[in-house]
Amino acid sequence: MCKGGKRLGVYKRELVRHQSREARQNVQGEDLVLFFKHIYKLHSPDEITFVCIGTDRSTGDALGPLTGSLLEEYGVNHVIGTLASPCDADTLEKMLARVPSHHAIIAIDACLGPKQATGTYYLAEHPLIPAKSVGGKLPPVGHYSVAAVVNANGPRPYSILQMTSLHFVMGMSRSIAEAVAEAVKYR
Repeated sequence: MCKGGKRLGVYKRELVRHQSREARQNVQGEDLVLFFKHIYKLHSPDEITFVCIGTDRSTGDALGPLTGSLLEEYGVNHVIGTLASPCDADTLEKMLARVPSHHAIIAIDACLGPKQATGTYYLAEHPLIPAKSVGGKLPPVGHYSVAAVVNANGPRPYSILQMTSLHFVMGMSRSIAEAVAEAVKYR
């Protein structure tokens, strides 16, 4: 009884912990491939649109457009938000209207987080809310989401994004695009 009861108690705690947390995972770059493989098992590449949110006018917030441009270079067909045509606060709703209604949307955006989370990715099977860390009020985006923690949050989030290392952001963008390219190979 003790062993079985103890095992059952551990299982129940894990179940409760799983149910109570928001379905968002904070992972390292190498786990991105698994996330995208999962999505490609559920959806055809022709029915997925990547919405890469951000602007090329702020180094920290350039993650979305950089990723979008890299995805296009890898031959991904449905990409919104690139360096040439950013999907930012001013254009987001207009660009979202171009997504076919039957497509699954994968939203990609930069975010600020705890210092120890910098360089990791929050992955979720639900939308993200763009510009949340800087107090913006934009609609939720995506059926799936990738939020890349480009820097630590602080009292002046907009300034932090402005002064984030472009080299660091480019590396995170490259990791996302490479993970998508790798995942699509195994479809």
